[in-house]
Amino acid sequence: MDVSFADRVHDAVRSTQCCGVVNIDPVYDRLPKSVQVIHDNDVGAMEEFSCGVIDSVEEFVGVVKFNIAYFERYGVIGLEAYQRLIEFAHSRGLLVIGDIKRGDVGHTAEQYAWAHLSTSPWIANPFELDGVDTLIFECDTLADAVTINGYFGWDGVKPFVDQMESEGRGVFVLVRTSNDSAATIQDLELADGRKVHEAVGSLVNSWNAERLSASSAYGPIGAVVATRNRDDAIRLRKTMPNTIFLVPGYGAQGGTAEDFRPYLDARGFGALIAAGRSVIYAFEAPNYRDQFGNDWRACVNAACRVFAEDLARIMPK
Repeated sequence: MDVSFADRVHDAVRSTQCCGVVNIDPVYDRLPKSVQVIHDNDVGAMEEFSCGVIDSVEEFVGVVKFNIAYFERYGVIGLEAYQRLIEFAHSRGLLVIGDIKRGDVGHTAEQYAWAHLSTSPWIANPFELDGVDTLIFECDTLADAVTINGYFGWDGVKPFVDQMESEGRGVFVLVRTSNDSAATIQDLELADGRKVHEAVGSLVNSWNAERLSASSAYGPIGAVVATRNRDDAIRLRKTMPNTIFLVPGYGAQGGTAEDFRPYLDARGFGALIAAGRSVIYAFEAPNYRDQFGNDWRACVNAACRVFAEDLARIMPK
């Protein structure tokens, strides 16, 4: 790919005037009954629902994210659906982040990197066992970027970066996560006064600074950053000036657009703010049901519009 991942992110933000990402993490029990009843298995319903969500949000956002765990639990048929959904999102002109959070020592990380970032087709069932289809994953069924665990250090990150660079894709390294107990490790104070996540962020930015293109201030290595402590957010933005942030926590996790203003640079770039349940399950909310009844797609569309309009308030004019 001739255009860098960072440039493609900025193109997506410019074209939609929205720095939002929609997380599509379907749980069968929460799907609309109208979708559940026409499928004889969970995965079929999840895939139809996810395609409907993509169609409902594509006018407002340029990026979607799939967490592989919601599909991986179903084995091969779930992974097939995950791949098809990436391809479907690409057909709608969307960038896709694969939320895989892989990480390990170098030689094992290399296998994960090949699996999720290499455009070389691979065969999941080379022996063609009776009754089992052979899966061949082509390059369009790969995400444009993936999330990885950077706490193994550079030797665990390097295989992903090497594969990413050869394919023109991106990675987002976990720096500060949104779960309740994250602070017990990630906010520990080091001898130099920094918190653990700040030290990790500094490393990520140094890896990025070596890979800047002439057209962008940002490198292809992003960071998952989820603190809503304003002082921490300001410090991280200063610590990581060349790093695009992927920021979970909006909506169902309690975050508002104003919480995420410090992550954006002066031009309104540098961060992708993610919303999930508050958008994709909008049909459960009484205010949307009152407006649209059983039209769950209209509910999702309206919730995504509200999400995009909320983020627009923190974007520079």
